[in-house]
Amino acid sequence: MANTSDIRNGLCIKYNHDIYKIIEFLHVKPGKGPAFVRTKLKSVTTGKVIDNTFSAGHKIDDVRVETHKFQYLYAEGDTYHFMNTEDYNQITLQKSTLDAPGLLKEGEVVTVIINSEDQMPLSVEMPASVILEVTATEPGVKGNTATNATKPATVETGAEVMVPLFINEGDKIKIETEKGTYKERIKE
Repeated sequence: MANTSDIRNGLCIKYNHDIYKIIEFLHVKPGKGPAFVRTKLKSVTTGKVIDNTFSAGHKIDDVRVETHKFQYLYAEGDTYHFMNTEDYNQITLQKSTLDAPGLLKEGEVVTVIINSEDQMPLSVEMPASVILEVTATEPGVKGNTATNATKPATVETGAEVMVPLFINEGDKIKIETEKGTYKERIKE
């Protein structure tokens, strides 16, 4: 058993007969009244995100987890195939367990969180950012960069990302996986 002082991003807990992963938290100490922790919890079974507030000192039931590196192989409909980089065993996961499936490129190494008790995969953590090639976008217009104007661009995985006007087809861009936003252009 853990309590609210142990809450951190990525912690998996049992709550309301389901397993949730904490994706955001904030310790709040109001001027009047007791302290509390405001959290955003993501269900590892359904992918649904809920808001919850725990009072200070509240006991939470944490889940023992292991992390393993897996390489993404390919997708088949809503099923994604991964290979363990240590023992080469393959697993399949549903699209709902992935945080950003649209940004997943074949060969990408991700961290899979596995429940220690029953060896069931709970969630997949993507790298902080990925580098992808732009496959389709409208051509940029010279001198059109005075404002933070953006345009849609399709990357090699099929995902659509808003990019600055100077990005053209064939450019490689770095994308922040947590928010799915453009970070910078990569020059080779």
